[in-house]
Amino acid sequence: MHKKIALVTNALDYVGPPAVKALVEGGFKVVAQDPAFQDSNKQEAYKADHPGTDPSGLQDPQKLIQHVWENNEAVDVIVSNDTYPAIHVPIEEADVEDLKATIENVLVYPFKLMQEAIPRLKKQGRGNVILITSCRTELPLPGGAIPDIARAGANALVKSLSLDLAPFGIPVNAIAPNYLYSEAYFPKAKFIDDPVGREFIRGVVPAGRLGEPEEIGELVSYLANMKGSFHTGTIIKFAGGWPAAPQRPI
Repeated sequence: MHKKIALVTNALDYVGPPAVKALVEGGFKVVAQDPAFQDSNKQEAYKADHPGTDPSGLQDPQKLIQHVWENNEAVDVIVSNDTYPAIHVPIEEADVEDLKATIENVLVYPFKLMQEAIPRLKKQGRGNVILITSCRTELPLPGGAIPDIARAGANALVKSLSLDLAPFGIPVNAIAPNYLYSEAYFPKAKFIDDPVGREFIRGVVPAGRLGEPEEIGELVSYLANMKGSFHTGTIIKFAGGWPAAPQRPI
């Protein structure tokens, strides 16, 4: 029987940990890519602590995709978990290099990854693609132009990819979080442990709390295990009902 194979990028950050956990629990072998795994000691430690994973430190999209397909008959799921610090600054004070770096990490990288993966997906005739983006653009905040530009582009990429791959029966969807607990964007010390942070979250998120990693893991698992391909091109908001009212940044 074919062992289901998944690729998850940036496995230690953002939606990486719950995605890996949910997929392993669902019977997938997970190629867990992360720049930290360029350190062989960290790679071996992760593999020992996470049975069912094949950690990789490969950063170049071409080499990563080549590695994944060379070591497996086929790849069933690609989770492009793209993350970069959200830089909030007035446009007139912004550094264009920060804009370039943000776009490179959350838009150009998944573009390159899919450029390499698409011919292989078409050849094997199946596969599910999930991009982790953001729904932050539904209610932009002052000074948020840099991350908003990049995330809007990533959501547009999902639409384009879904059009290109729909004729081949390969669905492409995005999970677009906001107010999800992660040390990358909503760290525990500031938004869970600190009463001021907790009150801010209660005031702006209708659910009254941050999203739990296990909850987004459920959504990753659902999309990864879809048997049909008609559900494609969607940007699935994961934000506890936000936005519901005007807000201001903390």
